[in-house]
Amino acid sequence: MDFTKNTDGYYRISAEAAHEMMVSESGYIILDVREQWEYNEAHIPDAVLLPVTQIIEKAVETLPDKDQKIFVYCRSGNRSLNASADLAALGYTNVWEFGGIIDWPYDTITENE
Repeated sequence: MDFTKNTDGYYRISAEAAHEMMVSESGYIILDVREQWEYNEAHIPDAVLLPVTQIIEKAVETLPDKDQKIFVYCRSGNRSLNASADLAALGYTNVWEFGGIIDWPYDTITENE
């Protein structure tokens, strides 16, 4: 697959392309940029929660390797676009935005509260 970064410095791909990459690669992070209660309701297995409102303040702490592949999603795709642009602006070089969990046809898990 050949992908090109957009003008905001990150890649936009489909959920299917993201899943294909996740299955065939390792060493990446799946970043959920929704709120805690949304994450608890359903999230992609092994996803790390970092709400979009905390990206600027906590990205370096949560995501120390700025060259690591980061797959970003939210509920419908709006917050993940903002988060991906913020990450790219912070110097992250390998950001892959794939939209919302509502379009994710693969496994999700629920947190017991």
